[in-house]
Order: sequence, then C-alpha cells, then structure tokens
Amino acid sequence: MENLTAELNEALPLKCNMTGSHNFIFTFVPVVYACNFVIGILGNSMVVAVIYRYMKLKTVANVFLLNLAVSDLTFLVTLPMWATFTALGYHWPFGSFLCKASAGLAIFNLYTSMFFLTALTVDRYLAIVHPMGSRRRRTLLYARITCVLMWVFAFVLSMPTALSRDIYRVKDHPSTLCGILQSKQIHLLVSLSILKSVLGFLVPFLIIITCDCLMGCALLKAKGLLRKSAHSQEDETLCMLAAAVLAFFVCWAPHQLFHFMELLVMLGVVTDCQVLDVIDTAMPFSICLAYFNSCVNPILYSFVGRNFRKNLLRLLHCESNHVMRNSSISTKMTALSNRAS
Repeated sequence: MENLTAELNEALPLKCNMTGSHNFIFTFVPVVYACNFVIGILGNSMVVAVIYRYMKLKTVANVFLLNLAVSDLTFLVTLPMWATFTALGYHWPFGSFLCKASAGLAIFNLYTSMFFLTALTVDRYLAIVHPMGSRRRRTLLYARITCVLMWVFAFVLSMPTALSRDIYRVKDHPSTLCGILQSKQIHLLVSLSILKSVLGFLVPFLIIITCDCLMGCALLKAKGLLRKSAHSQEDETLCMLAAAVLAFFVCWAPHQLFHFMELLVMLGVVTDCQVLDVIDTAMPFSICLAYFNSCVNPILYSFVGRNFRKNLLRLLHCESNHVMRNSSISTKMTALSNRAS
C-alpha cells in the first residue's frame, strides 16, 4: 500500500523521474492517517461495545457487523506506522517483520471488509426475497461458521503480500523502503494486483449490486403488504446497509482506479513519464481515502440507525434516569398491550 515509487523504481526498466515525493504529501498524509486512527479506534470500539452490551449477537446481521468492526480495528493499529513512514519521507524504521505484517494487514482489511459487507447484503437478500426458504440457513451457527471461513480465506489471500514485502535500500535514495523492489518479482506484483482488484472489489461488488436490485424489486412488490412498523424496520436496516456499501465504493473506487493504472504501468502498457508521475503523486491520497473507510461505518450507523444511536447514547450515559425509567414503563405497557390484543 505504498506509493508507486516504492514498488516500481527497480521493478520497471523505465527511465522516468517518478518523484511522487512532494513535501506536502509528507505533511498532509500523516495528519490524515492520525485522524483516521483516532476516529476509527474510538468509533469501532464503540460499535463493538454497543453490539456486545446491548444489541447482543442474537441476529446474523449483528454477527457480521461485529466482525466488520473487529476487522477495521486490526488494521487501524498499523496506521501510526504508515503515518511515520510517510512523515519520514518514505523511510521505514520499524524493521522487516512489521513491514510484512503492516502490508499484509492492509490487504487483509480490504478483503475482510468487502467479504463481511457482501455477507450482510446476501443475508438481507435472503431475509427479504426468500424469508421462508432461507430460515434454516440464516442461523447464528451458520453465520459464525461463515465468519470463520471469511477470516481464513482473507488471511490466505493476504499472505502472499505479507511474505513478498521486505525492507530495501533503493539506488540514489537515502531511505529504507518497505515494498517489493526486485525486477524478478514483477510477475508476482501483477498477480497480486489482479487478485486484489477481482476478489477484493469487482466480484463482491457485483454480488452486492445484484442483491440490492433484487431486494428493491421485492420491497416494491410487498410495500402494501408489510405492516408499517415492520416496513420502517426493514427500511432502516436497508438504509444502513446501502450507506455502508456506498461508503465502501466511494472510499475504495479511486484507489482501485489508480491501482488499475498502476497495473498497466507494470505490464508496460503505460510508459509516459507524466502519467506515471500523476499516478505516483495521486496514489497516497487515494490510499488516505481508502483508509478512511475503516472509520466511516460507525459514523453511518450513528446517523442512519436509530436503534444503534439509542444504544450508543445509553453506552455514553447521555440519557437521564428519568428518560430511561419512562422508556422502561412505556416498553412494559406496550408489551402488556400486545399480550392483551
């Protein structure tokens, strides 16, 4: 996840002066990483606390949401190192092991985030379009097994990235870089890039879009049949899911675009030095936007999900005892009324 210079200066026989090392990058990017780290750690920790304490793991959706938050937390702990790496002018002072681990966790987070968002979408699709036929498959046991398989699959997919990274000294460059520099590994770079684009973005996103379209058609057909309360609950769940998917696309699409252009450079399709410099300069900013996705989900849950927002306020003790007592009395009266009816 470094800039293009760190991976391609010795991997390609080009004679371009790929600077990408403008001074404002060394100041702006570390600040963004620091903000992402603080917001992401606080936000995702609150998500884990709210689900564990109040919402519980009683639904399939909550199981996937909890795993998504844990996935973001595991990646966010590496951001201080990437911030230091950029602030020092692309100098990696943390050694070989942390270079491998940090690069692997960045790709690991990409895969797990997309996998859990896809699982959430498929779960909503089965619940809405095939409510009766999917009831036996939409259980907590299956959800937990699915999560374990996703963690393992994402780990396997990220291992080549972690194992191929190391620290190097580049010719005419005073710093120690964390990346892939040998020209003999260009085929590995291309393979990893294609894998990242196809399995980490394209295929899951096509599945998500297809499920969303089928759910939309099903909800339009059943709009008049659902009770108002059930309809509003489904709308809230779908809004949260749609917001999370849209945020993932907005955050990761620019990086995927520049990543695809980087792939064309590796294959020798693009050789213009000005284009290479644009890619190399824009890549750190696209990575900043991609990393922002790890802290945006809790913000979306707070704005879109009323149930999550209510439980978050309870966690932060923002509700007075008077309000909580009234809420408890109201809940009991509603329950008695439902039993009587």
